[in-house]
Amino acid sequence: MEFKNLVLASSSEYRQSLLRKLHLEFISDSPELDETPLPDESPRQTALRLSQAKASELIGKFPGSLIIGSDQVPVLKGCRLNKPGNRKNAIEQLLAASDQCVTFYTGVAVANSLTGEVISDIDECHVYFKKLTQTAINRYVDLEKPFNCAGGFKSEGMGIALLNKIEGDDPNALIGLPLIKLIGLLEKFGVKVI
Repeated sequence: MEFKNLVLASSSEYRQSLLRKLHLEFISDSPELDETPLPDESPRQTALRLSQAKASELIGKFPGSLIIGSDQVPVLKGCRLNKPGNRKNAIEQLLAASDQCVTFYTGVAVANSLTGEVISDIDECHVYFKKLTQTAINRYVDLEKPFNCAGGFKSEGMGIALLNKIEGDDPNALIGLPLIKLIGLLEKFGVKVI
């Protein structure tokens, strides 16, 4: 089956950069979506539902296309972490994550706008933080300004210095797009990366 476009349902420069690794031509567009978790919805369910919703939201706008949606929900001690949005919140999140494990659920979905079919998968990654000092956290936040990053740090940047280890199947998932899972989904629609 031939598709007119491959569409990334995101304006995230990080997700765009990850998708470029696959050497596939694509365009980007951002869906308008309420990302509020549903009552009694687990973080895993939220990440999967929102990735599906982001892909589905653009079906009418891009006929004959495959649309990729992705969403990430980090969890610390059973509580969801949001994008900090500002310096104060970033510092608070990193203080809470010090010497702890944060689990990142990253959902990915591909919608076929020809048929309306949506398939999806999820990646789970465990991030173990070092015991962090206030000075180290302040320095990191002031240098990298991770205000728009889930969990308040960038593993692809200087944030890697905050960590003891990362456990997961795909290092790309932590940045926001699980490429290994995505390749499997694209192949189900006949798109070959290699």
